[in-house]
Formats: sequence, structure tokens, C-alpha cells
Amino acid sequence: MCSQQDAPDPVINTCNGFECGVKFEGPNSPNKPSLWTENWTSFVQRYGEEPFIRSAADIAFHVALFVAKNGTYVNYYMYHGGTNFGRTAAANVITSYYDQAPLDEYGLIRQPLWGHLKELHAAIKLCKVPLLAGSFETSSLGHLQIAYVFKGKSGKCAAFLVNNDNTSNARVRFQNISFELPSMSISILPDCKNVAFNTAKVSTQYNTRSRTVKYKFDSMERWEEFNEPIPIFSNTLLKANALLDHMSTTKDTSDYLWYTVSFQHESDAEAELSVVSNAHVVHAFVNGAYKGYAHGGKHNFALENPIELKNGTNHITLLSVMVGFPNSGAYLERKTAGIRSVRIQNRYLNNYQWGYQIGLLGENLSIFTDNGRNKVEWSRFQGRHSRLIWYKTVFDAPGGNDPLALNLGSMGKGEVWVNGKSIGRYWVSIHTPQQRPSQTCFLFSGTIYLDLF
Repeated sequence: MCSQQDAPDPVINTCNGFECGVKFEGPNSPNKPSLWTENWTSFVQRYGEEPFIRSAADIAFHVALFVAKNGTYVNYYMYHGGTNFGRTAAANVITSYYDQAPLDEYGLIRQPLWGHLKELHAAIKLCKVPLLAGSFETSSLGHLQIAYVFKGKSGKCAAFLVNNDNTSNARVRFQNISFELPSMSISILPDCKNVAFNTAKVSTQYNTRSRTVKYKFDSMERWEEFNEPIPIFSNTLLKANALLDHMSTTKDTSDYLWYTVSFQHESDAEAELSVVSNAHVVHAFVNGAYKGYAHGGKHNFALENPIELKNGTNHITLLSVMVGFPNSGAYLERKTAGIRSVRIQNRYLNNYQWGYQIGLLGENLSIFTDNGRNKVEWSRFQGRHSRLIWYKTVFDAPGGNDPLALNLGSMGKGEVWVNGKSIGRYWVSIHTPQQRPSQTCFLFSGTIYLDLF
């Protein structure tokens, strides 16, 4: 049970985080081992955020400290990065998952992290006899320096010399031998005499991940498009006299839920549309014309745009979009999402009869598959910057065995299918504080048929 210090027997209280050697109070019973169940090598990245990069020296320091303080198990989360294919990513989480891990999303070695941790664990393994069967003691080496010592019955001895000073190196004496400890570092002595490894001394060379362009999708003649139709109240099957919750209505079958309402207005007029939502994105259409969008995150956000009403029947259609559902935290069963309030000038439409369509037509017809793509009429690519358009093309697979990635840096927001399989969501148009997308390249394998929405 992570982060639950009062876990009852026989449940083992454990630690998740970056610095469990510092922050973990230890097992709440002498019969329980000291476990670090999630050593975060990076952190979950969300759209609009920069990647969290943790140094090799920092990870090695806290692993060595946890072991030195009688830690018995360290699990890296993640040691190998991965991909949130399809719609598996949680709320606002990018498709790439822990790409900064020792083995990245593509399965490639990320140096110096991989090499430095390999050297760390080789040094810890040299200490295994006194670690597993020896007695344990500590001794002060200075104001911010301490030695953790393990002594076996056979005379074997291992020591972890810790310098907690984050500004200065320290010279200490241990068993009548002088040692120089870099700032914020741990020296591992498998024989209590010779340093086998220091966490701050990274000898592994840095590497970089390079990409080679194999194919450019820059020919307009190779693309076709299909405009997603905008539903109106009269052609929806699900209706309610209320604004329904997005998550409980879609039941996680789609990121998209259409809300649509029709009402009478007595003259042509300009008005202001105000929509409050706690989903992730909302798009607004009035009488079939696109009127803008807004996006938010954990809290309510508002879309407020001027619109034109006509004399007679007017159609308001709103597209609520979730970029993944929440998957952690307390009271998940109470969480809601979707449109909370709709107002035109001083007229609230919350209690009007609304029509609903779950998902997009292209999704419901699976037009990204061999069987589904012939169910709609595709047209030649027009190059327009319209909303809610499906694009498709066909191309030959590049040769070689290297990982393949699709660069979507020119796109906005949507989802990608290759050979009928979704390789994930993209949201290139939302930028980080450094004014760049959180992710532009998306991992996939096998290439024949591509749809972008």
C-alpha cells in the first residue's frame, strides 16, 4: 500500500516518489520489508507541459541512499518508456509515456541514465553478502556527512558514505582512510576501503536520439478528406431535458459527445453565446457555422463568443471533448465532465430539451478501416483550415528495422490510425511554457493506410 503509513497487517506500507530514501518513514512493523514500489525516473507529461527530466546522478543518489538505509527493494517506474496507443492515455496525458526513462519509448538506450544505473547496481551487487546477512550501524562523518555500514559475520564489510551538502564537496575520514565526497553524492565501498562507485561521478557518455526523414506527406494529390457532419437536434436519438454528464453518457466509448438544441427567435440579431464546461475542450456551431472553441483542464472553463441569430428556428450544436478520462485520486465515482451551462444573452438553455450524439460519425462507421472507409464519400484534399475533417492517404512502408515515428508537427488536434489501429491522440496546437508542442512525433509500426482526424 503506497503512501499509507498506517497500513494494517499484513498489508505492507511502501513508498512511491522521487526521494524515498529521504522521505520514507520505513515499514510500520519489524516484520515488513522496506519497499520502494515506484521510483519515478521521470513523470507523467500532460499536454501543455514540458518533459520532466531527472538526472542520472539524482536517481542514483536516492537509490543508493534507500539501500543504505536498509531498503530491500527498488522498482523503477518506468524503466522502459511506452506508448498510450489508442485512447488509453489518462486525462490530458500525452501519447508518449515516460520517454525520458533509461530505455525510452522506442526501446532505445537513453544515456547516461541507463549506463550510470547499470554501474550503480553492479556496485550494490558487490555488497550483497554484508547487505543481506550483516549487522547495520551508522556513524557521523561531519555535519552533513554520514556513513551507513554493513558488517557480516565472516568479516565482510560494505559502506555507503553520504554527503548531504548540496553546495560543497567534503573530505571525510572513515576507518582511518581519507575520502573526497562530491556534493550531494554517495560513495559505495564494497569492502569498506575502496570506492567502487560514486553517484555524482557520471562516466557514461551522453547520447542523442536522431531522426531521418524517410517520407514526406507534402503532395496534395495523395490526400483525400471527409468533413464530419454537424448534427442538429432533430436527427439525434438520445434526448433529455437537461445537460447530461459526458463521461456517464459516452461510457468511455468516445472522446466526443455532441450536445444540440433548437429554439425559436423572433428576429435577426447579434448575441453572445456563453458555454461553461468542465471537459477538456468545447467547440461551438450555430446554424451549422463554426463559432470557436475553448479548452481547460481540471476546473471549469468558459467559451464566450459573439453569434448571429436568425428569425425563426436556430440550431446550437456543441461538441464536448475529453482528452482521456481521470484515472486517479479520491472519489473518482463522483467526478463529472461535460457542459454545465449554456446561455445566450440572458436566456439560459440548461433545462431545454437537448439532443445527444455519442461519438463522431467517422468513429461510428470506422472509416479508418478497410471496411469502413467506403461507407462515406471522400473528396480531393482542399487545403482548407476547417474544423472536424478526416484525412487519409496511402504510402509504402520505409525499409529497415529501425523504429518508425509519424511527425505531426503541422497538425492541430485529433487522433491517428495506421492500418485501422489507433496510434494515439495528438494535440500539437497547445504549447508548453517554452512555446513548443508537448509531443510532435508518434511511434507506430507497419505502414499502409493512414487516417488523421
